[in-house]
Amino acid sequence: MSSTDREQRFAGSGAIRDGHGFDAARLAEWLGQNVADFAGPLTVEQFKGGQSNPTYKLITPARSYVMRRKPPGQLLKGAHAIEREYRVIRALGAAGFPVAKAYALCEDADVIGTAFYVMDMVEGRIFWDSTLPGLDPANRARHFDAMNATIAQLHAIDPVAADLADYGRPGNYFSRQITRWSGQYAQDVAAGRLDDMDWLAEWLPAHIPPGDESAVVHGDFRADNMIWHATEPRILAVLDWELSTLGHPLGDFTYHLMMYHLPPHIIGGFKGADLRALGIPTEAEYVAAYCERTGRDGIDNLNFYLSFNMFRFAAIIHGIKGRMVRGTASSPEAASLVTVLPELAAIARATANR
Repeated sequence: MSSTDREQRFAGSGAIRDGHGFDAARLAEWLGQNVADFAGPLTVEQFKGGQSNPTYKLITPARSYVMRRKPPGQLLKGAHAIEREYRVIRALGAAGFPVAKAYALCEDADVIGTAFYVMDMVEGRIFWDSTLPGLDPANRARHFDAMNATIAQLHAIDPVAADLADYGRPGNYFSRQITRWSGQYAQDVAAGRLDDMDWLAEWLPAHIPPGDESAVVHGDFRADNMIWHATEPRILAVLDWELSTLGHPLGDFTYHLMMYHLPPHIIGGFKGADLRALGIPTEAEYVAAYCERTGRDGIDNLNFYLSFNMFRFAAIIHGIKGRMVRGTASSPEAASLVTVLPELAAIARATANR
């Protein structure tokens, strides 16, 4: 999928989709009681994006807000934990990390039908293609360096000091993650099975590298989950914290590194692009910059980390396929993700076999 296609499919907001509506008057009443300085009237639109948790633009005469909610319908256990998103955004904002200001969380399903939270609407620029189109090579290089610095900043945050010591279970991150995503993949029988996914579910736990670390990890750190300053190589807010937890920072960084290994039609990868002409650092240069910022000598077992992340992302897409079958997928564009599932699983297996 081209960057233009991705922007057309996922950018902006509009009418609320079928099955995702709610009582806007009831929401406005709740906002008036729980969000300081809120004043209606309220107009609600739904963002085109939000594959997992439906996301809405709340418009008032004075300002706009963003609301993320759990999707309606039957949900897999442990999925769509918007309560965790709210908690981590609050904590990281207090620690000086670039996130949207979180205002309030509602766990009372009687208000709009599911739990939700409200945060600030950050105005800025979103790049739907990880090559960051529209920038000259020198400026693009500065933007890549800003992404590198931001993920290194996240991994340097002390979970204890940020009041996130119990945000996840420290230690054995890869074993727990492989068990989790293998289980969700196997549990969602409606979405079917793939030979490559079955193979990876057996190969990965037998090849976990030695050593263990724990940090706050984002889980989906990529260019289109960031709001950038309109003219500067500066990230104003990192978005979409649904998959965040305490985990191994190399797992998080190498998920971000997948952009070097995937084709453009799979989450905007740029495998095969002319990096020098674009001003994008090579993978080795990007890894070296992260290692310098985080005090590492290098990253061994890179292919394991990459194949693990590809498997994990494929399992997420597999879950989206299952929600499509059940009729609870939150975006009409979910089908565009599901079509790449077999190819992504095959790339993951090939990466593991390298």
